[in-house]
Amino acid sequence: MKDSQFVNYLIGIVGALFGFLILMVVLANFMTAEDTEQDVMVSDAVNARIQAVGTVTVGAPVEVKTVAASPADSYQASCFACHGTGAAGAPKLGDKAAWKARIAQGKSTLYKHAIGGFKGMPPKGGSSLSDDAIKAVTDYMVSKSK
Repeated sequence: MKDSQFVNYLIGIVGALFGFLILMVVLANFMTAEDTEQDVMVSDAVNARIQAVGTVTVGAPVEVKTVAASPADSYQASCFACHGTGAAGAPKLGDKAAWKARIAQGKSTLYKHAIGGFKGMPPKGGSSLSDDAIKAVTDYMVSKSK
């Protein structure tokens, strides 16, 4: 009799656990049921928050017209820091004594040093000016220092 009583308890416990499992599955399905209206609202809100700031259009290249800066403007933007203050031994603009020996070497040497760098001066004075713009600035500086 004791064995049959144990089997009855075991069947009861297994049945209760199985019933609990079914109850949990039903509750999980109920709690995760899809609310399509809510999902659409959430999806729209997320899409609005992550909307692109700009767009990229691939097509024909756009021609950009630039106005060339004058040699004086280029000097102020790229050369003044050293040649206006004499920093690192750079000859100051207008200092005739400091420029005299340099001018005597000829424009080709001045251009070579201005474009390629010389002693403490980096190539093109560290600017991104074209070679022709550097030559124009060099001519400007020479004209102000004769």
